[in-house]
Amino acid sequence: MVLKSDLSERRQCELLGLNRSSLHYKPVAEKPENLQMMRHMDEEFIEYPTKGVESMVDFLCLLGFAVGPKRVRRLLRKMGIMAIYPKRNLSKLGLAKYIHSYKLRNLELTHSNQVWCIDITYIPMKHGFLYLTAIIDVYSRYVVGWGLSNSLDAENSLKVLREAITVFGKPEIMNSDQGSQFTCSGWIEYLKDQEIIISMDGKGRCLDNIWIERLWRTIKQEYIYLNPAENGKALHRGLKKYLDYYNNRCTHRSLDRKTPFAWYEYAA
Repeated sequence: MVLKSDLSERRQCELLGLNRSSLHYKPVAEKPENLQMMRHMDEEFIEYPTKGVESMVDFLCLLGFAVGPKRVRRLLRKMGIMAIYPKRNLSKLGLAKYIHSYKLRNLELTHSNQVWCIDITYIPMKHGFLYLTAIIDVYSRYVVGWGLSNSLDAENSLKVLREAITVFGKPEIMNSDQGSQFTCSGWIEYLKDQEIIISMDGKGRCLDNIWIERLWRTIKQEYIYLNPAENGKALHRGLKKYLDYYNNRCTHRSLDRKTPFAWYEYAA
C-alpha cells in the first residue's frame, strides 16, 4: 500500500529546502573520451603522483587528446586525485575540529590489529568508473575490509569499517588522510565510541599512508588495468577474486615470504 502525502511536491521541497528540479535530475554519464582520459590519468598518477593539472594536460595532448586545464581539473576532482606538492593551508573553517595528528611516526609495529589504514581510490571500467574503499592491517598487510561505491559519500567508508570490525575486531589505531570522508562528525564520533585512537596523515604527505598506496599500485597494475570490467558486478566479482589471492596466496618479502593471511593469523 502506497501512502500519498496531502502536501504538494512544491510545498514538500520548500519544507526540505530542496530545489524542485533536483527531484527529477538524472546525472549525465561522462563522455567516452573523458573516460579514456580518466583511465590514462589514473595510470600516470600511479607512476608519477606529483603531476598536476598542467602536466596532465601536456601528457594527454601527447596522447592526441585536445583538452585544456579546465576539463582536466574537473576530471581529476571527480576521480578524487590531487597532485602531491607543497601548498598553502586551504582547509575550510568548521573542519579543523575533526582533524587529528599523525600517530604512526616512529611507532614500532608489533602485532595485528595494532594499526589499520583506510583510503579510497578511483577504479576505471570499460564504461564508467567506481570508487574502491579498502582497509589494510599495517602489520600483516592483510586487507580486512573493502567496498565499491559510485560516490565519495562518508557513509560508504563508515560501512566498510563497521563490517571489518564485525569480522576481525577493532584496531587500536585507525589511520586515514584528511579527506572529507574522515574529517566529519559521523566518522570521528564512531571511532571515539569504539575507543579507537584516531590518526591522520599530514597534508600533502602521501608517505604517511604508504602501505595502502602500495596496495593501490599493486591492485591496479596487476589486475585493474589488465582486466577492465564491463560493469560494477563484474568489477566486484573480479576484485573479490583478486583480493582473495592477495590475502591468501601472494607472499611478501617483508613478511618473511609469508602471505598476509598467514602473518595476520600468526600474530593475532
